Amino acid sequence: MRFSGVFVLASLVISSFASTAADVKADIVGISAKLTILDNATYAIPLSGGTLPQFLAFYSSLLTVIPAWNKGAADIGNVSPNPLSLVDARAILECVDAVDTIPRILDSIVARKKIFGIPDGVVTQKNIFSTRHIPTIPLIKMELVNLKAATQNFQIALIQVVPTSLVPEATAIKTITDAAFDAAIAFYS
Repeated sequence: MRFSGVFVLASLVISSFASTAADVKADIVGISAKLTILDNATYAIPLSGGTLPQFLAFYSSLLTVIPAWNKGAADIGNVSPNPLSLVDARAILECVDAVDTIPRILDSIVARKKIFGIPDGVVTQKNIFSTRHIPTIPLIKMELVNLKAATQNFQIALIQVVPTSLVPEATAIKTITDAAFDAAIAFYS
């Protein structure tokens, strides 16, 4: 009798941590919203220069994307059923594929490196960031590395829960995203 009570309690605890496909889709919607904010903050900084408030808006929006990816990765890692049904996995992959702004955002961040201040002195015109002695290049590189790790955790977790027939598609999405991150991180190195 005691054993069955413990078993029921344990199953309730385990099921309370389980996520559904709907939870994962909601996470992706949240990630997409944060990526849109990051995209807007990135493009708000003109290529000809920027202000400290513009950089801070960009940087703070960059920081908000990482926890969103981490929450999504945790939910995917705890999704039930595992593997996902073909219908649920396809719907999630379509949501993830719709978050195709990552390579474009990274390209935009790369394009703005000269604004953030290149340490080797290539840029002759000082900008607000270099005159305030803000180490923006190391900050951005560090957060790009963190963002890549969070994004990869999400994508790896997704690859592990999709049906075998969808693994190539999930892997292709990860490959494209990894390449974009690698290029951006290399540019800031």
